[in-house]
Amino acid sequence: MHGGVIVRLAAFFVMAAVLSGCDDGEEQGGPPPPEVSVVTVKPEQLEVTTELSGRTSAYRVAEIRPQVSGIVQKRLFEEGAKVEEGQQLYQIDPALYRATFDAAKAALAKAAANEKAERARAARYKELVAVNAVSKQDYDDVMATLAQSSADVATARANLDTAETNLAYTKVFAPISGIISRSSVTEGALVTANQATELATVTQLDPIYVDLTQSASDLLRLKRAMAEGRIQGAKDGKAPVTLKLEGSEEQYGGAGELQFSGVTVAPDTSMVQLRAIFPNPNAELLPGLFVRAIVNQGVLENAILVPQQGVSRTPDGKAQVWLVGDGEKAMQKSVTALRAVGDKWLITEGLKAGDRVVVAGVQKLQPGIEVKAVEDGEGTQQPAGAAERQGQKP
Repeated sequence: MHGGVIVRLAAFFVMAAVLSGCDDGEEQGGPPPPEVSVVTVKPEQLEVTTELSGRTSAYRVAEIRPQVSGIVQKRLFEEGAKVEEGQQLYQIDPALYRATFDAAKAALAKAAANEKAERARAARYKELVAVNAVSKQDYDDVMATLAQSSADVATARANLDTAETNLAYTKVFAPISGIISRSSVTEGALVTANQATELATVTQLDPIYVDLTQSASDLLRLKRAMAEGRIQGAKDGKAPVTLKLEGSEEQYGGAGELQFSGVTVAPDTSMVQLRAIFPNPNAELLPGLFVRAIVNQGVLENAILVPQQGVSRTPDGKAQVWLVGDGEKAMQKSVTALRAVGDKWLITEGLKAGDRVVVAGVQKLQPGIEVKAVEDGEGTQQPAGAAERQGQKP
């Protein structure tokens, strides 16, 4: 009897344990869907900016050389100072050139007097030949002599002009305004006309050029986008440019503009030359300085920007993103990431407005699984016009 009771009690406890296990399973259920952070694609207007390296170069450079030979009598400027256009820089001994000028002036007076006498003689012979008092041959000879006298006057006048010009060249003037270099000669030095060595150099620094290089492929892509209307170019073709100095994030105060773009591609580098111009009133920028220029090359309408952490690369180098699609299911999609814009990538193909791109939690994802999408706090907005660093890839 006791054995039967024990058996019945054991069976009761086994059934209770089984029922309790079933209840626990029903209460626990399956695991919840993984939570991921997403940003919703919102097209925006973007200033297409490109950061290019380059060097400054002088706006104008004039090498001062003598145009006549002689001894330098005076140097009339302070080395390293600012000189103005038309300011006298040197005085070359004018004695020889003044004497030549005086001789040419006298020769012109003599030729003019001879011409005057021959002209009077020709007038008399004209009256005499009319009444057959002299022969026609004599009259022709007088007219020929008059013509020769007129030619002598013209020659003498040209010689006087040359002598006057050479005398003026003994004063050496600054052809442009700018900063003058040290002088290569001192008083008493002999200089020769058009010598190889310059006496000094005048450099105009305001404004100043910045010579840049851009890859031909990037420039062609930009021009194609402008032609298709996807990018609106700068007004009047004058793209604004800002400048950063070497080794510094400090921006140069003056605003410049792109002056021209080269029409040939360097065969060894596949680069195109560009030139910008900047005001430089305080001569802060000197020729040969390495700089970085940010060129605003247009405005891109309906640009799609995605945070960098939302874009990955396949083993073969193709860009791809994770999306949260219909039914809150995860899916992968290939995209074209054209360039870096700040901490985001500019996507030109593969995404549209309203797409939800996963930016955190991708390690939990498998194609087709259900997820819980939480909008990322940053969204996709950032100030338009962040500088592009060429060559960056996600």
